[in-house]
Amino acid sequence: MLVGFETCDDAGVYLLDPAQPGQASDQALVQTVDILTPIADDPQQFGEIAAANSLSDVYAMGGRPICALSIVCFPEKESTDVLEAILRGGLSKMNEARCTIIGGHSVRDEEMKFGYAVTGLVHPERAWRNRGARAGDVLLLTKPLGTGVLSTALKQGRAAQVDIAVANKEMARLNRDAADALHEIESAAGAENPIHAVTDITGFGLLGHAREMAVASGVSFEFEYNRIAFLPGAIEAARGGFFSAGLKNNREFVSGCAEFAVRVPEEFRQLLFDPQTSGGLFLSISAGSAQAALAAMARRGVEARAIGRVIAKSAPLLQVL
Repeated sequence: MLVGFETCDDAGVYLLDPAQPGQASDQALVQTVDILTPIADDPQQFGEIAAANSLSDVYAMGGRPICALSIVCFPEKESTDVLEAILRGGLSKMNEARCTIIGGHSVRDEEMKFGYAVTGLVHPERAWRNRGARAGDVLLLTKPLGTGVLSTALKQGRAAQVDIAVANKEMARLNRDAADALHEIESAAGAENPIHAVTDITGFGLLGHAREMAVASGVSFEFEYNRIAFLPGAIEAARGGFFSAGLKNNREFVSGCAEFAVRVPEEFRQLLFDPQTSGGLFLSISAGSAQAALAAMARRGVEARAIGRVIAKSAPLLQVL
């Protein structure tokens, strides 16, 4: 086992035996599992989002997904047409990722749930970790925040459909293009890899996952709140108080190591704790390669942003300016 759960990485990495005895192996398995309750009203769109969310951890580890097992919890009273649409949506995203579904498991459950166990491949010396960030690095984020508050507003009938449509599109978007851009930068750099730490932003929110990376790396982070992108309608939903239990739990857990400048509005503070579904990649990259990475992602249609920097370890661990 090359990567376990000791630093809360996104997936496990297991070294495969070399093709020839006495040779070093050039392949390792990346393995992860994720499951969601419905996040979209349309069942096919829910399937797409669940698949993108499950695949994301493999991309965050620098891996290439190759196969997956579906996991379905489905109410007996629900129409099988809904199940068919969910599976169709998931299959479309897995096909887009060139990841083969090789089976799965289903159970009857009063609460609908769907996701995948995904297996990928990565070179054992090139797996990305959520540790390794260095003082002087630039922090990049590849998707806007706000899926949690928008989904909470949707459940209460207070979200604009145009905003939900944008959020669903973002959640269904694979992190493959962002990862491919980073691989391009990695290859061009040669021996000194400028990509020092990577994770994806999901249930713990931006500051929760940033805390994991900062602790694992032995550094601190400074964020500039006005550089962070938010989904349309997310700021309004935060002002309306559409906060999930997950957001409140994240804030309780992380707030002791996070400090906000007086000028940071309350709604922005809340959004940095907002749990995300199928969020973007969050990474620490050398300052000299940050612009090249942003340009490589822009060529692939990824609107990433530089949102902060890494500094020497200090108190507080996370600073939002």
